[in-house]
Amino acid sequence: MSALGAVMRNELRAMSRQRTALAGIVLMAVLTVTATVVSLHHMQAAAEHRAAQQAQAQAAFDAQPDRHPHRVVHYGHFVYRLPSALAAFDPGVDPFTGSSMFLEGHRQNTANFGDVMQSSLLTRFGQLTPAFVLQILSPLVLIFLGHGLLAQEHERGTLRQLMLQGASRRAIVGGKLCALLLVATIFLLPAAIGLAWLAAGTPDSALVALTVAGGYALYLTVWCLLITAISALLPRRRDALLGLIGGWAVVALMVPRIAPDVAYTALDLPDRLQTEVGIARDLRAMGDSHDPADPYFASFRQRVLDQYGVSRIDDLPVNYKGLLAVEGERLTSVLFNRYAEHSAHIQHEQNALVSRFALISPVIAIRQMSMAAAATDLRAHLRFMDQAEQHRYRLVQQLNQMQADAVSYADDTASDPGADQRKRVDRSQWQAIPAFGYVPLPPWHVLQSLSWPLLGLLGWVAVGAALISLSVRRLGGAR
Repeated sequence: MSALGAVMRNELRAMSRQRTALAGIVLMAVLTVTATVVSLHHMQAAAEHRAAQQAQAQAAFDAQPDRHPHRVVHYGHFVYRLPSALAAFDPGVDPFTGSSMFLEGHRQNTANFGDVMQSSLLTRFGQLTPAFVLQILSPLVLIFLGHGLLAQEHERGTLRQLMLQGASRRAIVGGKLCALLLVATIFLLPAAIGLAWLAAGTPDSALVALTVAGGYALYLTVWCLLITAISALLPRRRDALLGLIGGWAVVALMVPRIAPDVAYTALDLPDRLQTEVGIARDLRAMGDSHDPADPYFASFRQRVLDQYGVSRIDDLPVNYKGLLAVEGERLTSVLFNRYAEHSAHIQHEQNALVSRFALISPVIAIRQMSMAAAATDLRAHLRFMDQAEQHRYRLVQQLNQMQADAVSYADDTASDPGADQRKRVDRSQWQAIPAFGYVPLPPWHVLQSLSWPLLGLLGWVAVGAALISLSVRRLGGAR
C-alpha cells in the first residue's frame, strides 16, 4: 500500500465521518444533478417554443392574401434561432441578447425577447445551470472542504507523526490533493453525464462536449491545487479559510463583474439611439428616391433608361418603381451593414479584452470556453444577426424584384377603382421564398475557438502545480 494512497483514503474517511463535510458533498452533488435536470427541461421547452413560434410566423407570412409585393415587404417576418445542442449546459449571453428578430423592409432590427426581459430580476443574478454551479458554487464548497487539509495537521501537530509512519511530505500533500480531486470529480460527474446526454442527440457535438468536460475537469483541478497549496502554506485553518474565500470572491465574483465594465469603458460602443441618429443622418445625405431632382436617383433613372434603350419610364419593359425599390434597399442595406460591422468589431474587441482577464481569473477562461462550446457566446449571437440580415435582404429584394416584374408601371401608378386589384400578385409568389434556417458553426471551428481558453486553464494548472511544489518544499521537501 503506497503512502499516498493511504493518506488519500484516510482523508476521505475523515470527510465521511464529518457531518458538515459529508452534507456539503451530498448537497453539492444533488445541486449539480438538479441544475442539470432543470436546465435540460428548460432548454427543451425553449426549443419547442421557438420552433412553434417560427412555424407560426412562417404560416402567417404564407397566409397573406394576394396583395402588392411592397405591402408584403412592410408586413415583415419573424425569425428565430433554435438553441444549440449544448445550450442547456451554459445559456451564456442568450438570456440577455434574445433569440428572435423581426425582419422588415428599410430597417435592420436587433434581436429581442431575451429571457431576462421577460423574467423576474432574479434572472440577472445567474440561472441555476450546470455551468453556474461548476464555475461559482463548486469552488466555494471545495474551499470549505479542503481549507484544513494540511493546516489542521499543523494545528494538531500530527504532521511529524505522519512522517514517522513512513509518509513523505510529497506523499502527504499528494494524498490530500487526490482526496480533494475525487470530491471534485463527484461534483463534475452529473454535469458530465448531462453533457453526454445532450451530445447523444447530435453526434457532431460529441467531441465538443468531451472537450468541455475536460475543460471543467482542468478548472476544478486548478481550484484543488490552489486550495491544497494554500492549506499547506498557511499554518492555521482560519487563515487558510479567510485567504481562500477572499481569493474566491476576487477571481470568481469581482473580476468577471469588473472585466466587462473595463472593456466597455476602454472601447466605447455606440448605443442604439446614437446608431439610429447616425443612420438617419447618412440616409439624408444619400439621397431621396421620391425626389425626381435628386442627383443620385436622377442619374440612376438615366442609367436604367439607357440600359433598356428607351427615353421614358413608361416605355420600360419592367416596373421602374420596383427597380427603384431594389436600388433603394441596396443602398440602405450597405449603410446598415457598415454600422453593424462597426458595432460587431467593437464588441469583438471588448470580448478580447475581457478574455485577457483570464490571466488573473480562471473563471474568465472557463466561461469563455463554456459559452463558445455551447454556441451561446457573442460570436454565435452576431452570427445569428448576420444570417438574419442576409435573409431579410434576400426576402425584401425578391419582393422588390417581384414588383418590378409582375406589376406594370401603369397599374402601379394608376388610381382608378380597379387599380388596386390589378396591382396584386398571387401569394404563391412569396410562398415560394425559402424559409429562414440558422446555420451554426461547424464543430471543427468550435473546437478551434476553445484552444485559447484551454491554454489559459493549462497555464493556471501550471501555476497551481508550482504552488504545490513550493508548499512541499516549505514543509521540509521530499524524503
